[in-house]
Amino acid sequence: MPSTLRRDIRLLKAWALTSSTLLVIVAASAFRRPQDQKVRFAEIDVERINIVEPDGKLRMVLANRPRSIGPIYKGKPFGYAGGSRPGIIFFNDEGTENGGLTFDGRTLPDGKYRASSGFSFDQFNQDQVLYFQYRDDNGLRRTGLTIADRANVDIYDLIAERDSIMKLPDGAARNEALQRWAAPRNGVPLAAERIYVGRDPARNAVINLSDPNGKPRLRLKVDSLGVASLEFLDAGGAVTTRIPDGR
Repeated sequence: MPSTLRRDIRLLKAWALTSSTLLVIVAASAFRRPQDQKVRFAEIDVERINIVEPDGKLRMVLANRPRSIGPIYKGKPFGYAGGSRPGIIFFNDEGTENGGLTFDGRTLPDGKYRASSGFSFDQFNQDQVLYFQYRDDNGLRRTGLTIADRANVDIYDLIAERDSIMKLPDGAARNEALQRWAAPRNGVPLAAERIYVGRDPARNAVINLSDPNGKPRLRLKVDSLGVASLEFLDAGGAVTTRIPDGR
């Protein structure tokens, strides 16, 4: 082989090796940017975004339906699997879910529709206690702001207890166990709506103030015909006084 040909081959090999090395370095640098360096996109399509703390704990998840996350307690899944809550889910400092923004809406095979959306905030280690909600079952709508009470029972233990009961054979024993599970704890209901401000399915604009058991005791209402009233109710739900009387 002529010496010039051997030299050219060596130069070609050296060039190929150098080019490959530079390509690897450039590619690696594109994916290993400094943590404090901003990257700007004009537009991005994505199915899920996880916002995490430096230690990896979730703080917020934005996802479509299939990639949406299920309930998380201190970084541990519980309750039910993901895939049913498109929207945004928030997490506290311990990696436990503490609220979110979810939404859906679709036409059913029979031509009717269902839609809902909600923006909620959870009690610590419990479920939602402050929430804005819209529910629509083919025109039967309820829209409003709710403030609720929750028993001071850890939601992880509460759901674990329920799941254990659900493993029992279907029958009287399981039903009785579920009734005991759903009963108040130390006299406090597991959940009680205290304040509701909104529009109910009967097209009334209402403000309901309820007792600690969730029973409405004072109701300010303007009905679907524009008639205004103020009602006082007893613990059983009966109206004891209505202003104006007879309306």
